[in-house]
Amino acid sequence: MAEISKPTPVGQVGAASRSGGRALAEAAFKTRKPRTLWTDAWQQYRKHKLALVGTGLLALIILMCVFGPAIYRVSPTQIDVAGKGLVPPPIEIVLPVRPQPLGLQMPSITFLRSPLEGPMGYTDLGLDIFAQAMAGGRLSLLVGLMAVVVSITVGTLVGALAGFFGKMVDASLMRLTDLFLALPQLPLLLLITFLYATPVKKLFGKDNGTLILVVCVIGFLNWMSTARLVRASFLSLKEKEFVEAARCIGASTSSIIFRHIMPNVLSPVIVAATLGIGAAIIAESTLSFLGLGFSSDVPTWGSMLSIGREQLGLNSYIPLFPGLMIFLVVLSINYMGDGLRDALDPRSRV
Repeated sequence: MAEISKPTPVGQVGAASRSGGRALAEAAFKTRKPRTLWTDAWQQYRKHKLALVGTGLLALIILMCVFGPAIYRVSPTQIDVAGKGLVPPPIEIVLPVRPQPLGLQMPSITFLRSPLEGPMGYTDLGLDIFAQAMAGGRLSLLVGLMAVVVSITVGTLVGALAGFFGKMVDASLMRLTDLFLALPQLPLLLLITFLYATPVKKLFGKDNGTLILVVCVIGFLNWMSTARLVRASFLSLKEKEFVEAARCIGASTSSIIFRHIMPNVLSPVIVAATLGIGAAIIAESTLSFLGLGFSSDVPTWGSMLSIGREQLGLNSYIPLFPGLMIFLVVLSINYMGDGLRDALDPRSRV
């Protein structure tokens, strides 16, 4: 007769299942990627749909400005008054005037020539607006980025020193910040640019001097909000336990500021920098529009708007495209700033 196997005790079955579950949990824990601030921020950023749209649109515009001239080989400074002066875009769209009996009339679209030949039309001098928009986008985006680097650097240093040392240093630096905040920025921006344009151009050259002057003026007049933001963060962080521990092990003041506290302040600074790029581009466009920025032979979005204003009575499409580029870039950057604020703010995850 076959032997009948004895049933396994219930306790042994429970112990085996517990040990197997523990082993699976440990294996899953070892294979799981560690969570960091930036991975959590990316997961939160991906939930912001408008921020993703803004990121994609800004990346598309940057790629067009950087690599577009290598594909669309038309000089932005090539003049052809007789052949292409004030030639409109190749697509003509006629909107319906009144509704038809059976519904609305569809707009009629007519191709006047090949869409690859001057897709945005030409100015009165025969300059290709599309080629100028790409070349001007390089300079406008460069000015915005460099001006934000200047403003963020100055504001971070002022806010860190004021928040960490406090007392007289804090009072002096914050009164200086209040003084800059009380100044009218646009008139001061125009005055400094007008007074120092000639000596700076003589020192660094025409184009480089204008670039340095515009970047420095915009950067040094927009650091105040960053300084207040960094100061507030330093005032709260310098009393934390990890700062006291750094002091106990003999860390220097500069090490405490830049190695221990500063990394914890970068999140709001990144958001401020993102939003500042759009403001810097608008400031540069304002200077070029008023004739105090880059000269008319150097294409920027602001100078193109200035030229389009003068020719608005002849053709309204000339200022349309540079204005549209400025609008899309600033809108995309603002959406990205909103997404970064939600992603880097711990209170939004509660």
